Amino acid sequence: MRTTPKPFSLRIYLLIVVAISWPFQIAYVLWANTPFMRYALSSLPMIMVTVATYIAGRYIFRDGFSKAGWSWGKSKHYFAVFSLAIFLWVVPTILELVLGMRSIPRGVIVPEILGNFLLRFIGTLIPAFGEEFGWRGYMLPHLIKQYSLRTALLLQAFIWWGWHLPVLVGMGMTEKLTDNVGVSIAIVLVVSLIPGMMNAIVFAYIWTVTQSLAVVTVYHAAFDEIRDAIASSIGFGLLVNIWQMLTLTILGGLLLWKGNWKHLTARKT
Repeated sequence: MRTTPKPFSLRIYLLIVVAISWPFQIAYVLWANTPFMRYALSSLPMIMVTVATYIAGRYIFRDGFSKAGWSWGKSKHYFAVFSLAIFLWVVPTILELVLGMRSIPRGVIVPEILGNFLLRFIGTLIPAFGEEFGWRGYMLPHLIKQYSLRTALLLQAFIWWGWHLPVLVGMGMTEKLTDNVGVSIAIVLVVSLIPGMMNAIVFAYIWTVTQSLAVVTVYHAAFDEIRDAIASSIGFGLLVNIWQMLTLTILGGLLLWKGNWKHLTARKT
């Protein structure tokens, strides 16, 4: 028997997502003390976004997922997203090494870094899909039907940043940027807001242009795991952080202003 879709409610959708996924984010902040626990407790919240989205789309709103982006994309798309991830993390890391701001620790060799990245990348594909299926494949098309283009894009960007709040608060508590924990948390939240939102704009643009969850999932996994592979081996300093935040802010802003969003706006009808 064919089911009749119900009107989409952003409030209900986010309630389901937060209820299912935030407990794992909080567990990550409290108990991720080993490499395995860090991987498991950072992956599970991402996967839970898909679980929540499936519940919402299948049983609450009953509108399905036929237009979420079920294509593989093109080879040039994968080349482009990998190039972007490399530009964001590898290029500034090389600059730090060349400028003498950082040196490669003794015993660390490039093949080991590449092998570490490959394992991390493969292991992150499913969690990365978990987020992209929910935020870009399901939520964003609903938002574009209810709001103007830029409002919908900024709203999904703010929601994506806000979904990370437990981890961001945890970062502020552990990094101790000042003697006052509250101030440290505030600094992390303020500094991460605009670059985080603009990164979500980049995610949305990749998904829109390629019409492919696969391509945006690969970008998500590459972004996370190139960063983590470098951080756990060579490490990086202030230049890398400034580079990636500034690049994402500029790129996201340009895409928001002048990007070709015709595939997304076509979903209004």
